[in-house]
Amino acid sequence: MNFLRTALAVLALALVTIAAPQASAAQGVGVVEYNLGDQAFRDPTVSVPMELAAVVHYPRDLGARPHPLIVQEHGSWWSCQDPVAKTPGGDWPCPPGQRTLPSYRGYDYLGEKLAERGFVVVSISANAINAHVLGDEGYFARAHLVNKHLQLWRDLARGEGPLASTLGRFRGHVDLSRVGTMGHSRGGKGVMWQASDKHTPEWPAGVRIRAVVPLAPVYFNSTEDDNSDVLVTRVPFKVVVSSCDGAVGTVGLQYVKDAKGKNPDVSSVTLAGANHNFYNTEWSPGKIGGEDDAPASCVGKLTPAQQRGDAVREIVSFFSSRLR
Repeated sequence: MNFLRTALAVLALALVTIAAPQASAAQGVGVVEYNLGDQAFRDPTVSVPMELAAVVHYPRDLGARPHPLIVQEHGSWWSCQDPVAKTPGGDWPCPPGQRTLPSYRGYDYLGEKLAERGFVVVSISANAINAHVLGDEGYFARAHLVNKHLQLWRDLARGEGPLASTLGRFRGHVDLSRVGTMGHSRGGKGVMWQASDKHTPEWPAGVRIRAVVPLAPVYFNSTEDDNSDVLVTRVPFKVVVSSCDGAVGTVGLQYVKDAKGKNPDVSSVTLAGANHNFYNTEWSPGKIGGEDDAPASCVGKLTPAQQRGDAVREIVSFFSSRLR
């Protein structure tokens, strides 16, 4: 009996940590996290198991009508951090003495603003991919991870699946036919891969992607002159790049050039004075491993707050116009 009581207590604690409510700086916005495990998702096409963890920003008053869903995916960065030595690490799962470096929390500022506008926003963790997966596998792994979370939310909206017992408040309140995706850096190519004409059949049944934002995305094809893995002609998308991006420059504008004359709803914007890392608060100075990647030649460099404000303006406006 003592063993049974202990087991039940551990299970109850696990359920709480999957979906522990948190405070939000934005009035009327709720925040909750879920974590099904560091190696919970085993995709037969990906060489390593992946975590299923995310933070959710949502309107506290969900009302009677379902809300559009937005999935955010970070790019390549350190997976772990040593809080004592103040150094980052790149293994996964994190070894003893280290803790997760939460890149997926780096867009909380954007999640809050989108939730204020009525969106349910899920920012997902991709640390296993960052630690162990390279090349094209890393991009289709990111796309498959997005699809897995969308499957979880489709099931949750029906009151089913592993999230139903702790995130039941969302049952009937999320519209999986109005989904947007945002990916930063390598995550930008990941969401373009997921939304491409070639990979649309891989979307979970009942899910429809209606808007995509690659934010300071990478761009390169493994096979010369074959852009089919990331060619998006059926879904509206807007590429956001930075004039002072010291990591990938403005190569992401190629996505727009690829779709020219094939997709009637594509656009781009170049944020003057913005760099690559400030879009993610966990990659910015003041955090372990954080850095300012803008070159010395950058003219009119923005502060982190200014850059994020510009990103919020462009991204919130785009999703608001395409997902309503």
